[in-house]
Amino acid sequence: MYNASTMLSHGALDKSKLTATKYIRYQVPPSRYLQSHSLSSSPLHAMISALRPIISFNLIYTLKAPSTPLTSAKKFLSISTRSMATGNDVKITSWVNPDDKSGEFKRGQSAFRNWISSKPGAQFPPEKDRYHLYVSYACPWAHRTLITRKLKGLEDIIPYTAVHWHMGEKGWRFVTPDENVPGENVTAEPLNGYSHLREIYFSVDPEYKGRFTVPTLYDKKTKQIVSNESSEIIRMFYHEFDGLLDDKYKCVDLLPAALEKDIDAANEWIYDTVNNGVYKCGFATTQEAYEKSITPLFSSLDRIEEHLAKTYTPSTPYYFGKDITEVDIRLFTTIIRFDPVYVQHFKTNIRDIRSGYPAIHRWLRHLYWDIPAFGETTQFEHIRKHYTKSHGQINPFGITPVGPLPDIMQKDEEVNAVKK
Repeated sequence: MYNASTMLSHGALDKSKLTATKYIRYQVPPSRYLQSHSLSSSPLHAMISALRPIISFNLIYTLKAPSTPLTSAKKFLSISTRSMATGNDVKITSWVNPDDKSGEFKRGQSAFRNWISSKPGAQFPPEKDRYHLYVSYACPWAHRTLITRKLKGLEDIIPYTAVHWHMGEKGWRFVTPDENVPGENVTAEPLNGYSHLREIYFSVDPEYKGRFTVPTLYDKKTKQIVSNESSEIIRMFYHEFDGLLDDKYKCVDLLPAALEKDIDAANEWIYDTVNNGVYKCGFATTQEAYEKSITPLFSSLDRIEEHLAKTYTPSTPYYFGKDITEVDIRLFTTIIRFDPVYVQHFKTNIRDIRSGYPAIHRWLRHLYWDIPAFGETTQFEHIRKHYTKSHGQINPFGITPVGPLPDIMQKDEEVNAVKK
């Protein structure tokens, strides 16, 4: 049987790449194209047929009439056979490199790290309706940007589109016009009619080999991705658009100078052990990797519980007292998913939040029920279905647990374990 390396070594693609390229450009099935050129019985047809399940033309890559033809067989192969995620044989839904015997989940770096700046001459200046934000309601990293966007009053300045909750072999996809999926702005892709988020990445960089992640902040004017790093996107939102905002939003300061060092210090250990820690537990492929991550996770939750229990008063309900800061935003998006998903799906089940951490539970419910930017951007159906139906290596039958119920308790409710 022919494979990609065999064809390269024998120079077979020198002849076949034109046919394959035409198929990719115009999305014509290879069998139809070959039949129309009386090649159905030729060796070329045999090679293309053999390669079809390997290259998986229509499932692996879609180009919309590229402006220049593909001229290199190796370039063609790299585009056609690359995985959706990494440019090699690792699929986008594979979270631990199979060659890594440690079994540990290691999060990659974001690829796009540009900055929107109000400084004169900036490449990406703040402008109304210039930028478009792509998010998933399921994703805690994207959730940060929705909360911040609402807290800063950027709804009329930066529009957004939310993808479907399911992540398949081609990554995040947009809903089709006939689908009815809950949540604001869960729509078909509005700018170019793309079916998948990956198409935006390839439109910016046809050779892109990273993951196709949310949030993605896209510049409609230059047709570039500004950033896909959530921690930097939210900081751009803090003050770079203040010149376009009403005074009541200009004064919202989520990173006050007096607390910046404390916020950065808290972010560092909370990210490593909690935000990313739940993923290190859930995606671990060895017992050792799982146990290595779950102990620091719950040590950090204990630390957060102690801090919130000590600092809480009705007038100081947030992590750093009387005002919401970046720490509240970044921590909330993990904790709101903890009981509904992580306890079961990621096996973070030493304790849950509602019965094991009363101070965290109080803090969580205050944000969810009292601050619209938190509650109104939370979509539990997306959260539950995404994790349980997208992570086939963890949950191969895609069964979504019914509980716990409710997704989040009312402020005046307590589970029996913590009632006095």
